[in-house]
Amino acid sequence: MLNVWVVMPTCLPLVLRRCHTCASDRFRANGKFRVNAHHKLIDAWLLVLCTGCGETAKLTVLERTNVRSVRPELLDRMHDNDPALAAELLQDPLLRRRNRVALDWTDAWRLDTSGSDHSSPDPIDIAVRFAARIPVRPVRLIAEGLGLSRAEVERLVAEGNVVSAVRLGGRLSGDFTFTLKR
Repeated sequence: MLNVWVVMPTCLPLVLRRCHTCASDRFRANGKFRVNAHHKLIDAWLLVLCTGCGETAKLTVLERTNVRSVRPELLDRMHDNDPALAAELLQDPLLRRRNRVALDWTDAWRLDTSGSDHSSPDPIDIAVRFAARIPVRPVRLIAEGLGLSRAEVERLVAEGNVVSAVRLGGRLSGDFTFTLKR
């Protein structure tokens, strides 16, 4: 029997970037956009607020782009300040690279195990699915899902009682499966 766990975002992650006003390094995205048109060209930014001083910074989404090349539904979503669009754009590696920012997912996700029972003496196969690309250590996910400490999970991995095709030591942001042997 295969149990499915889902790693789901609970809110937008913090944006890691240096504030020019107070030297803080964290910004909060609230889903607000600024769109500016110059004749047939358009600029669009995702606005983020400094967690220290409240100063607004702009993350470039579109820069001097021909208006006709922008999908009308994308433009409507930016005009409506769609928070789901902000979440999609923050996941875009090109946008993060262009703006030289990183994301901090601390306290911005949760693990949904859908009440699966792990007390069976038989081996249990568990598939972990990611609703968004959230980098998390697999050992932490397994510990949280099973209600164990990370040290106990690391001991189970070392003993061969937790087996996976992926390396459980680093961070993952993609789906994986593992088997728990009792």
